[in-house]
This record gives sequence, C-alpha cells and structure tokens, in this order.
Amino acid sequence: MLWRKRVTAIASEFPDVELSHMYVDNASMQLVRNPKQFDTIVTNNSYGDILSDEASMITGSIGMLPSASVGESGPGLFEPIHGSAPDIAGQDKANPRATILSAAMLLKYGLGTENAAKRIETAVTETLDNGFRTGDIYSPGTTLVGCKRMGEEVLKALDSQK
Repeated sequence: MLWRKRVTAIASEFPDVELSHMYVDNASMQLVRNPKQFDTIVTNNSYGDILSDEASMITGSIGMLPSASVGESGPGLFEPIHGSAPDIAGQDKANPRATILSAAMLLKYGLGTENAAKRIETAVTETLDNGFRTGDIYSPGTTLVGCKRMGEEVLKALDSQK
C-alpha cells in the first residue's frame, strides 16, 4: 500500500502519463496477452525480476532486454535482465544485445545523453535488420554469429552512422 500511495502521489505531478495499478498476477497475464499496452512497468525488485523474465520470451530471448533500477540520487544501475549464463561462459554464445542496450539506457536515463543512446539503439536495430543473430534467436535465413562477432557488427553499424 505504501508503494501504491507513493506512486499515486507522484503521478499527480505528471498528468500526461497514464497510471494504472495491477496485481502482479494480472500484470503477468496482461503482459502475455497484450504487451504493447505497456510502455513502462514500475514494481518492486522481486516482481520486476519475474515480469522481466516473462517479457524476455515475448522478444524471443532473455538476451534481448536491458533493465534499469533508478532513483533520485544517482545515475542508477543499468544491466541486462539476464544473469551471467555460466553454462555458456567462454563459448562465444551469449547474446550481447541486452548489455549493449543497457549501456544505451545508462546514457539516456543516467547521463542525459539521448543522442548517444539513440545511436546505439539504432546500431542494434540495424544489426538485426541486417540479419545477424546469436544462437538464442537464430532462424533459417539469418546469419548465425557469436557474441564477439555480434558486438563487432553493432560497432560497424555505429561507426557507419554520420
């Protein structure tokens, strides 16, 4: 109830932002049913972990989603939603996109450099558009690459921007 009261009080300062409250079980169901209805989900860490893992499968892989824990007193913590993946450590199989996009979130939300963040986001999108895929999101007709090559392709796309 404290969380709900605090969010509701803050929401009055932002009348152009729609606020709705959901129990986590309903939020989970709604996330699967119609993920586009959400722009941002604000929740505690435990529920956030559960919902972000669920949301990752909507994108096709847990390696695709960045996340942020932010507050008023600093830039926050920006990290992929996935863990360290010890089962594939050292095998060049990890999808680096969530980590790269977490850096973009740091630039945008933590450091206020939106143009730099947009360049990174565009480079990641361009790499996907060019058909490069790590094993977790690979499908026939795309180019299978490892973590290192994926990072190199994102860097190439970033360098090609003017």
